[in-house]
Amino acid sequence: MAAGGAPTTTVVVLRDWRSWPETLGSSWRRSLRFRTLAITLILTSLAIFVACVTMALVIQSDLFESRKNDALEDARRAIDSAQATLDSADVGDEPDALPALWTSIQEDMRRNSTAEGLAGIRIDVDPETDAAEARLSGFTAGLNTTLITQALRTSVIELGDRQSSWQSVALEISERTVPGVIVGQQLVVPQAGAFQVYFSYDLADADQTLSFVQRTLWIAGIGLVAIVAAISFVVVRSVSTPIVEAAETSARLASGDLGVRIEVRGEDELATLGRSFNAMADSIEAQIKELGELSLVQQRFVSDVSHELRTPLTTIRLAADMLNDQRDDFDPIMARTTELMHAQVQRFEVLLSDLLEISRYDAGSVQLELEATSLAQLAEDMIEEMRPLADGRDTELRLVAPGGYSPVDMDPRRVRRVLRNLIGNAIEHGESRPIVITVDSNQHAVAIGVRDSGLGMEPADAERVFDRFWRADPSRQRTIGGTGLGLSIALGDATLHGGTLAVWSELGVGTNFVLTLPRRGGVLDGPSPVALEPDDVPAEFGDATQPIELADLPPHLFDEGSL
Repeated sequence: MAAGGAPTTTVVVLRDWRSWPETLGSSWRRSLRFRTLAITLILTSLAIFVACVTMALVIQSDLFESRKNDALEDARRAIDSAQATLDSADVGDEPDALPALWTSIQEDMRRNSTAEGLAGIRIDVDPETDAAEARLSGFTAGLNTTLITQALRTSVIELGDRQSSWQSVALEISERTVPGVIVGQQLVVPQAGAFQVYFSYDLADADQTLSFVQRTLWIAGIGLVAIVAAISFVVVRSVSTPIVEAAETSARLASGDLGVRIEVRGEDELATLGRSFNAMADSIEAQIKELGELSLVQQRFVSDVSHELRTPLTTIRLAADMLNDQRDDFDPIMARTTELMHAQVQRFEVLLSDLLEISRYDAGSVQLELEATSLAQLAEDMIEEMRPLADGRDTELRLVAPGGYSPVDMDPRRVRRVLRNLIGNAIEHGESRPIVITVDSNQHAVAIGVRDSGLGMEPADAERVFDRFWRADPSRQRTIGGTGLGLSIALGDATLHGGTLAVWSELGVGTNFVLTLPRRGGVLDGPSPVALEPDDVPAEFGDATQPIELADLPPHLFDEGSL
C-alpha cells in the first residue's frame, strides 16, 4: 500500500505546487489583508536587506582599513627602529662586523613587529663594490617572495625610505589560505646600499570578525522582518476586520437579507463608518418595504381590475360580435364604426389577458403544464397558423429544422404563445422580407430561432426589448395590434421552463430571437444549438432555407432515442 500510495502523494503535491501562483494571485486580488501584509513584508524586507548590505560593506571597509593602517604603522615602526640602529652603528674595518650587524637588524625587525613573515631584497649590487658589501644579501623569514608583485616592488623603489607601500594577498599559513597584506619599505644599510624590506600580516582575525558581524546582521534582519510581520499582522487585522465585516454585511444586504447590520465598536472612524452603514441599511430596508407594499397594492389593483373588467368585457364582446355579424345591413359609416369597435374590443381583450398573466407572474402563481412535445412539429403548426397574417403582409415564412424532432417536456400552450409573439413581431417589422424559423437540438437542449431581415435595433434598444410596455419607436403604429407585454411574458415563459430567450439585432440588418429550452431537469447545461448571431448572408438570398414538410417524415424520427 505504501509503494502504491507514493506516486499519488507526489502527484497531489506537484499539483498543489503548480496551483500556488494562481492561489496567490487570487488572494492578491481578493484579500485586502493579504495584499497589505505582502506589500509591508516585501518593502520591509527590501529595506532591511539594503540596510544590512550597506552596514556589512561599511564595516568590512572600515575593518580592513583599520587593520591595514595598523600593519603600516607596525612596519614603519620596525623599519624606523632598524634604520636608527643602522645609522648609529660603527662597523669599522672589521670584515665580519657588517654581516653581524645585518643579522642583528633582521632579528630586531622580527622582534619589533607583529608580522607573520619578513623578507629583504637588495635593490642593486654593483660589481665594482668591495667584497664586504657584496657579502650582504637578501633574506626571507616566513614570507614567500613570489607573492610580492612587481607593482609593489616598483612602488617601494620609487618611494624610497620616505613612505610605505602595501598590497592585499592570500597567505598560506598552516596549510590554509587566509587573507593578508604585505607592507614594503626601503631600509638603507651603510656601506651596503638600500634594501626592500617586506612584512606580511595575517588578517584572518579581521575576516572572522567580519563574518561574525555579517551573521549577526542577517540574523537581526530576519528577526526584525519576523517582528515587523507579526506587528503588521496584528495592526492589519485590527484595521481590516471591521472592513471585512462591512464587506460581508453589504454582500448579505445585497443578496436580500435586509435585517443584517454591522456591529459597532468604539468611537473611531471605523465606528462612524459602521453607524453610517447601519443608517443606510435602515433607510434601504424601509424604502424596499414601502416599495414592496406599493408593488403588492399595484399587483392587487391590476388583478382586481382585470377580473372585474372581464365580466363587462365579455358582454361588450358578445354585443360587438353581434353588431359585427350584421354590419352588412348598416350604412357604410355605421359598418365601419362597427368594424373598428370589434377590432378594439379584441385588442382590449388581449390586453386584459396579458395583464392577468403579468399579475400571475408577479404573484408567483404560474404553473407549467408539461407535455412531451416535438418543438419542430410545434413550430410547423405555428407557421401554418401565422401564414395568413404573413401572406397579408407579403412575407414568406421559411422553416429550417435539422433537429428538434424528439419530444421534450414543455408547456405547449406557453411555447406556442412565445412563438406567436416572436413570429408576429417578425412579420410586423420584417419589411415584407423572408422570415427564417430555425429549429435544432443537441444533447442538452432544444432551441428555435426567429430571424427577420427588417429594420433592426440599436444595441441600447435591444437591451430593453423585454421591458414591459417598451417600444423602440413609440411613434410607429402597429398594424397587427399588440399590447407591449408580449416579449415580457415570453421571457417569463422561457425562464419558467428553465430556459432562455435571447435577442440579437443590428440596425438595418435585422433581428434574431432564440428560445432555448432544456431537455430535462429544468436546468440548461451547455450552449444553445441555435446560434444567436446569424450568418452574414441575408435571409432572402439563402437557398438552403426552404420549408420542410414534417408531416412526410417517418414516425420513428420523433422517438427520444433517435436523436
